[in-house]
Amino acid sequence: MAKKKSKELQNDIMESAHKVWLAGLGAVAMAEQEGGKFFTNLMEQGQKLEGKSKKQVEKAKGTVSGMKTVAESYWETFGRTIDDQMTAVIHRIGVPTKDEIETLTKKVEDLTVAVDNLRTKSAAKPKTTAKKTISKKAPATKATAPKKAAAKK
Repeated sequence: MAKKKSKELQNDIMESAHKVWLAGLGAVAMAEQEGGKFFTNLMEQGQKLEGKSKKQVEKAKGTVSGMKTVAESYWETFGRTIDDQMTAVIHRIGVPTKDEIETLTKKVEDLTVAVDNLRTKSAAKPKTTAKKTISKKAPATKATAPKKAAAKK
C-alpha cells in the first residue's frame, strides 16, 4: 500500500507539473495573440495622443507668437517714450542733439577748407608793394567865423 500511495503521489505530482507546463505554454500562446493586439492597441492610442499633442503644441506656438509680438510692440513703444522724454529733458537743459553737433561739425569742416583755400590763394599771389602817393593839399586855413550881429539891445 505504501507503494501504491507513493505511485499515486508521483502521478499526481507529474500531472500537476504537466498542467503547470501546459498553463505556461498557454500563457505564451495567449501573450503572442493578445500581445500583438495589445501592441497594436497601444500604437493606436499613441497616434491619437500624438495628434492631440501636436494640435496643442501648434496652438501654444500661436499663442506664444502672439504674446511675443505684443511684448515686442510694448517694448518698442516703451523705448520710444523713453527716448522722447530724454530728448525733451536734454533740450530743456540746452544740450545739443547728435544731429545738431554733426551739422555744426560739418559747417566747421567746410569753413576750415574755405579758410585753407583762401590762405593758399593769397600765398600763391605775389606780394606787391604799393607805393603811397602823397598828394599835396593846400594848408588848412581857419574858416572865418560868421560875423555876429552887432546889435545888442
